[in-house]
Amino acid sequence: MSRTEMLPPASQSRKPKLLDSVRETIRRKHFSLRTESTYIDWIKRYILFHRKRHPAEMGAAEMEQFLNHLAVQRKVAASTQNQALSALVFLYREVLRQDFEWMENLEREPVGEKISLCKLYAPLVSRW
Repeated sequence: MSRTEMLPPASQSRKPKLLDSVRETIRRKHFSLRTESTYIDWIKRYILFHRKRHPAEMGAAEMEQFLNHLAVQRKVAASTQNQALSALVFLYREVLRQDFEWMENLEREPVGEKISLCKLYAPLVSRW
């Protein structure tokens, strides 16, 4: 047997890349394809925001920094910030198997006031 025949295929000898591990975990948990693409996108943005540092080298402080950037500089809606947070929590808990204390200094975009339909349509009904 030659030396090259004894080596495992390249795909088996390497550790899977981070985003491949995220995809595999999402699919194993039967998340939708739309959730997969959204989570992958937020994880990529997080990595690029921190100048391509690996998430295993970062933690809660970097997550807070990224999420605060979204709320303060990018002025994203609270639901958008929640989506990014969900993707990062999934990354750390399910893929990297890291859990950390909740972020206390997270700035949130204020949620708009909810208006009931009764208040909205009452002036219209009273006119008829």
